[in-house]
Amino acid sequence: MAAPNKGRRPAAGGQSKPGRALAFILIAMVALTGGMFWSHHTTPRLGIDLAGGTSITLKAKPEPGQESAINKANMETAVGIMNRRVNGLGVTEAEVQTQGNDNIIVNIPKGTDSEQARQQVGQTAKLYFRPVLTAQPTAAPAPSASPSGSTGGKPTPGASGKGTPSSPPNASGKPKASSSPSAGSTTKGRAVSDALKASGSPTPSAGKPSSPAPDPSASSADSAAAAKLQAQFAALDCSTPAARAKAGAGAKPTDPTVACAQTGEEKYVLGPAEVAGTDVAKSQAVINQNGQWIVQMDFTGGGSKKFASITGKLSQQQYPNNRFAIALDNQVVSAPTVSSTLSGSAEISGNFNQKSAQDLANVLSYGALPLTFQEQSVTTVTAALGADQLHAGLIAGAIGLALVIIYLVAYYRGLALIAILSLVVSAILTYTIMALLGPGIGFALNLPAVCGAIVAIGITADSFIVYFERIRDEIREGRTLRPAVERAWPRARRTILVSDFVSFLAAAVLFIVTVGKVQGFAFTLGLTTLLDVVVVFLFTKPVMTLLARRKFFASGHPWSGLDPKRLGAKPPLRRARRTTSAPVDNPKEA
Repeated sequence: MAAPNKGRRPAAGGQSKPGRALAFILIAMVALTGGMFWSHHTTPRLGIDLAGGTSITLKAKPEPGQESAINKANMETAVGIMNRRVNGLGVTEAEVQTQGNDNIIVNIPKGTDSEQARQQVGQTAKLYFRPVLTAQPTAAPAPSASPSGSTGGKPTPGASGKGTPSSPPNASGKPKASSSPSAGSTTKGRAVSDALKASGSPTPSAGKPSSPAPDPSASSADSAAAAKLQAQFAALDCSTPAARAKAGAGAKPTDPTVACAQTGEEKYVLGPAEVAGTDVAKSQAVINQNGQWIVQMDFTGGGSKKFASITGKLSQQQYPNNRFAIALDNQVVSAPTVSSTLSGSAEISGNFNQKSAQDLANVLSYGALPLTFQEQSVTTVTAALGADQLHAGLIAGAIGLALVIIYLVAYYRGLALIAILSLVVSAILTYTIMALLGPGIGFALNLPAVCGAIVAIGITADSFIVYFERIRDEIREGRTLRPAVERAWPRARRTILVSDFVSFLAAAVLFIVTVGKVQGFAFTLGLTTLLDVVVVFLFTKPVMTLLARRKFFASGHPWSGLDPKRLGAKPPLRRARRTTSAPVDNPKEA
């Protein structure tokens, strides 16, 4: 008597628990749909060709004596930097192009924060680290736009590098200034004077500005320059954003200058720049140990040495001459004190939220513009193609989908139900992800992207056809449906993966080597190709496994699409049984 078979070997490619895969994809669909409604972005953002947007015209302004800087090379460099600022991932559909010899046109799709975009594209983003020679609170500080579009408030002086972070000068983080001349003021003024003399620069007085006091040993030219700088500092107005933007205009990095804090609460006399933005290798927005958003900058090798040199000198000074200002476009973002030599990296802290910190890090990462630009006009533009073209594109997609469904029903009959359900699942995933990518990475759906989604219908349907044909091949070999479904899966899976890999590779190459609207087509094609793999593995195969247990499909109903007679199936495969008979003694009896 044969021993009972204690364990049955599952069929090749078998999936014992299809319910798990279906539960997983159902949870994913519910989560994405819930996230879409929770974010209040229930429709994908449309590109400028479908929804219109904002057009910004910028005019290049040469620095005094540098009129020749406005040339084709610098304009193209500026276009590239602006494009990376507003279209970092290549899917926001923003357009940046030159017009004439000195104008740049920036087109931003509807739904994008136009104010933020205006700040990013027009900001020169020239970053310098300058020693603070004189600092004085303004008479009437006014709330204003804080660093890179923050919600307001004053930046906390707190930048540091790798090493021992410095501490603010007092509990509030704001320097104290004497209201009248004193010994402290005299010492402070002498430190400023010594610093300016060392750099060959004019000498302002510290604390409350007073009439210029020329150095007897200085030349008349130095005295005139000192008087001019002193007058600029005394008359410096930091009460409005426009006034703060004009402070120190035209000053060279090698010269001392006056500047305002971005908050307007303090004004400064700053020494020559010791470290420039070109010495920053990378910047990123991070959360510090106190849970506050900061912008962290990593220096290049040369920049790290410069930063160590200046912080080493400043750490030996007394307050306020141990401060250095982080000046962005000649406005002081932060002015921390230094207590030790620092190198490697620095931090810009302030009243940042996530968005403002990321905006500033984004501007610094892509570098400073080679030219200064002035905003000429901001206008609203209408859709280049409009609703009619979008409507026509959607009709074309609907016609294509209908033709695919008709073919599936006519040729695969009952199996078409699985294909249609899979297409519905793919459509839900695609729509919700596109809607969430709008606020997430700025993705905007343009007409080429719509074309990519339409092409993806054929790619997805092709995966179903491959699997169905493999199942039919197994049935033609004489197998019943349930083992045919499991045996067909490994071969179909390999074919589907190879096909989708080729499609995804083509989309990736197209995305990398192209610019503009073609990137939208490539991005959508790559996204839908990945979703095709997810749907086939987590929905189509498990559903096919479950339906193979139903009598309608298992019995080969004529409308199931798996009728063995219609497919020309061979007789069922069965093992030949060996029969043994007892030996016969008498041949005649046999």
